[in-house]
Amino acid sequence: MAMKKSTIQQQVAEAIAQANPQDRPIVMIQAVAGPSVWLMSMLGAIGQCFLSYYFITVTQQAVLLHRASRWNNRPQEIVTAIPPAEAMRMISDVRRNTLWSSFRCQLPGQPKPTRMNVHRLWRNEMDQLLGMLTGQPVA
Repeated sequence: MAMKKSTIQQQVAEAIAQANPQDRPIVMIQAVAGPSVWLMSMLGAIGQCFLSYYFITVTQQAVLLHRASRWNNRPQEIVTAIPPAEAMRMISDVRRNTLWSSFRCQLPGQPKPTRMNVHRLWRNEMDQLLGMLTGQPVA
């Protein structure tokens, strides 16, 4: 299981290169979609059923959302590729917290925004990614 941030970033970059050899990642984060991570961890294995794991990557050509494997933390299929201009409108309700920060992301085909939880390990990248998508610095 890939646990080091650099290994995860390398695996996502390889997955992007496989899908589109002309595209390169700029910034990438790992996010857990669903209700509060704290609440779901209190529910144990049942709570984990309500969470989905993703890699969100801003590349030179698009914003990509990869599904992440629960078992080995590797990128799986690309769920959606969003043009940068459209991606600027999909972010709302950014909340920075000590351990788990979150933001809402309006995914194509979803009736309401999805809560994306980001661990503090990815906070610098989250700030950079959200800054690129919203056009405003996040602090």
